[in-house]
Amino acid sequence: MNKPKTPQAVQACHELLLWIIPHLDKFPRSRRFTLGVQIENSLLTVLENLVDAAFSQQKQNALRQANRQLEVNRHLWRLAYELQVIPLKSYEHGIKLMNDVGKQVGGWLQSCRSV
Repeated sequence: MNKPKTPQAVQACHELLLWIIPHLDKFPRSRRFTLGVQIENSLLTVLENLVDAAFSQQKQNALRQANRQLEVNRHLWRLAYELQVIPLKSYEHGIKLMNDVGKQVGGWLQSCRSV
């Protein structure tokens, strides 16, 4: 039986979570259970929206929600950097991964509009 192919945006978000969760675990206690949990939950919501889009006939709403949530997450990640919870290199790499997910979501949205 053929297994359905995972959309690139879902895979990119999965890889982002794999990379970021160990970094969140290193947050100081004062930020781990506030900012760290919020970032993790936010990204899990993005992943959930992307999976919803993968299995839905009406993909645009789920993709827009994922895009909005990803933007919130960019701001939370920047806040973590500004509060000196993460080093510059981690901030830059995390933003690059988030932007990659955003590009995938944007392309997916465009393809839905052209159909």
